[in-house]
Amino acid sequence: MPRPRKPRTCICPHRVGFAAVFKPAGTPLKDLDLVQLAHDELDALHLCDGQGKTQEEAGACMGVSRGTVQRLLAAARSKVADVLVQQKALAISGGPGQATACHSTGSAKE
Repeated sequence: MPRPRKPRTCICPHRVGFAAVFKPAGTPLKDLDLVQLAHDELDALHLCDGQGKTQEEAGACMGVSRGTVQRLLAAARSKVADVLVQQKALAISGGPGQATACHSTGSAKE
């Protein structure tokens, strides 16, 4: 039996509480392959690449280890690259979020 999943604090400010789908213009969604990006993968991508945090800082914000952030980030980058190169649709699954100080507009390095 696998170990229970550790709760994660995910609150990417742009996609809280709803799902979004991004696709190439001019192609109906029914004609595209759909790649699903989990909310925690999006949050790791946003924290590290969008806000310039280190994996360790992102892990502290999300309440997980640096290794978990590294795995989430690698998966997210791989999916986004596949979607862009292969012209697929990217679906972002919405998830419940909890506000944390790490996601404020101020610097977390203070």
